[in-house]
Parts: sequence; C-alpha cells; structure tokens
Amino acid sequence: MSKKRTVLTILGAACLVVIFFIIRYFLQTPCIIQDDDETYTPEPLTKYGIPVDSLILYEGVVLPRETLSDILGRYNVSSADIYKLAEKADGVFNLRRIKAGQNFSVLCLNDSMQTVKYFIYEESPTSFVVFNLGDTINVYTAEREIERRIKISDGTIESSLWNAMISNGDDPQLALELSNIYAWTIDFFGIQRGDSYKVMFEELYVEGQRIGIGKIFTSVFRHLNNDYYAFYYEQDDDGDYFDEQANSLRKSFLKAPLQYSRISSHFSHRRLHPVHRVYRPHHGVDYAAPTGTPVMAIGDGKVTFARYKGAAGNMVEIVHNSVYKTQYLHLSKYGKGIREGVRVKQGQVIGYVGSTGTSTGPHLDFRVYENGKPVNPLTVKSPPAEPIKPEYKDDYLNHADSLKHLLQEIVEI
Repeated sequence: MSKKRTVLTILGAACLVVIFFIIRYFLQTPCIIQDDDETYTPEPLTKYGIPVDSLILYEGVVLPRETLSDILGRYNVSSADIYKLAEKADGVFNLRRIKAGQNFSVLCLNDSMQTVKYFIYEESPTSFVVFNLGDTINVYTAEREIERRIKISDGTIESSLWNAMISNGDDPQLALELSNIYAWTIDFFGIQRGDSYKVMFEELYVEGQRIGIGKIFTSVFRHLNNDYYAFYYEQDDDGDYFDEQANSLRKSFLKAPLQYSRISSHFSHRRLHPVHRVYRPHHGVDYAAPTGTPVMAIGDGKVTFARYKGAAGNMVEIVHNSVYKTQYLHLSKYGKGIREGVRVKQGQVIGYVGSTGTSTGPHLDFRVYENGKPVNPLTVKSPPAEPIKPEYKDDYLNHADSLKHLLQEIVEI
C-alpha cells in the first residue's frame, strides 16, 4: 500500500477561507486584559472540576462483577454511606451500568484516616459520575470539555478505502463515516485502484488525549476520474451533506446493503447455477461476506416477509413504496425486532450474512423489484432526497465554494 503524503499550501485567499471557516463553526473566546496592578493568583489544580490540591488521588479499574459497594468497601466507606449514595443515585445514574474495565478515581482527605471525599466513575472518555461523600451526600453527572482540532487528510486507494486510511495513519472510523456519507453516491464494492479522497474533519481530544473523530466538514472522493464533493450544512437546526449543486447526497436507497465485501455474482437473466449446474435467471446481486456481517435495509419501508423460504433460506422482504421492494436472502439470522409487519429505517440492520437455503457459502443474495419486476440493484435509479431550501441556497453555495477551494489547496509534495 503506497502512502500519499501531502502538505497544505494555503496562501492569499485560502487564508481568508480558513479564517471564515473557523469563525463560522467555533465560538470566539473573549479576550480578558489583566490590570498590571492586580496580583496574579495561580488557578487551583482541579480534576473532574474538583479542587484536588489538598486531596489524595487513587485511580483504579472496575473488576468483573464488582459493584459500587465492593469498590467503596475497599476504601473503608461505611455501608450506611454507600446506602445513602445509592439512594441519591436513583434517577441520576443506574448503578447497574457500572461495568468491568471502566476507570474510576477516589479522592481522599489528607488525614490519618484518608477519609473518602469523592468517588468518580468514568462512564466514557467524556462523561463521568461524581459520588460526593462530603457533608452533603449527593450524586451528579458531568462532562469533560472536548477540544476539537481541524485535520485534513488525503490518500490514494490501492485495494480498499479502509486499507488506504489505515496505511495513511487515519482513524478507521473515518473510513466508516466517509462510506456512510457517500453510501447513496458511490458503490464501494466497485472502487478502483487509483481512486482517491481528501477530507476535512474534526479530531476530538480530552485533556490532551485523542478520543476519536467528530464531524466531517467536507470531502471529495475521486472515483473513475469523477470528483464527488460532500459539504456539511445545517438548515433549520438539521445538518446533512449536499453536493456542489445543493442537492442532498442522501437518496431513497443506499447503494449497497452491507459494507466491505465483494460482488461474487451479478444480476443475470441466464446464469449457470453453482449448485444445480443448470442455466437459470439470477435476478439479484450476490455479495460475498463473512457469516455474521450486518445487512442493512437500503431504504425506509415495511417488512412483509421474515422467515425461512426454501432455497432462499432465511429471507427478509421490505416494501419501500408503491414502486419498489427489496429482498435479502440466505441470512444466518434476523436483526433485533425484525418480523413481518414492522417498519424499518434506512440503514437499520435487518439481518446477518449467512448460508441458509441453497448456498455454496456465506453470502447475501440481494434483489430489487420495480413495479413487481426484478431490476439490477447496481443500476436502479434512486430519486434524491430534499435539496437545500431556496432561502438558504445562496448562503450554502458560498459556504460550499469556500470549502471546495480549501480542499483544492492541498497539493502533493
């Protein structure tokens, strides 16, 4: 896998673009001028928003099957105080959510007894629960401040988007997010060697530690020498991704019902059946994938069939509207809550790849019907979702043009 290393050359107008972008998306911090006559007093050392200069800190990890009582008992907290904490936690935090492997901290008074003052359970990298054992026992939840850094990355595909990003040192989640953004535009089973991407996104940090990625602001994916731009834009407090013409990248149907696989058999009116060795129509597309790979509904709709059906094995059928229905064959099992009569949303997991029915190995046989007739899932046309509203269009086009120019300033060394 070759890596594409880049350097940003942002001069002149591009500098204005960056300034415009930062002002648009981030709050400005007011400048506070300190009077020369004032005496500077250093800020107290804090952790979890608690001054800890005079406290002793212990850190640990929740062990399997440990409860709040088990943990605090090790630090000589009385059963009576633990009971009071449990009462105060009611309606604030479910103590059953304390899980093995999660971090915790104990803050003790610097006295001969090292009396526990606070117990802090870290539910996630950004959220924590404070159990206050002070004069007034109480329990509350809080959030760490998240630092958001803008990053621009690009690369060239040699085998897959996932491998390209891993080789480039990017977060694997970025590949998943990009594939979701372009799910209605690019069939990632058909990407080619030499395809490329550029993307501007947030990296999230808590107390200097990277915890993942945030919003993707803009990207361009070059596929078969065509550039597909995506720009994030909010209208009426609802954000989505749009193209250069202000059309939504979201369409009625996803391009494929699962991620990161390969097509093992195409739609055909005459195919040699791999089991029966006779020529028959194959009115679907076979996606080879490991057993258990999640299968998603390509659009909103109603499940009209969800049971075993002979050669098709475990099958789900979804009616999307008066024109289209889709079928998902050879599933190993069904998604949670999937049964006949329920409504599903686009992207919802409706089952998992398997090899039930007449099958030579794990794969998904995916079929699309238009007005009752089978059509090729790879060529079916899907109407776009709602575009940018007219009252926002001029603002959006200026916004998209600024981001596009910023991406174009990325040049190879």
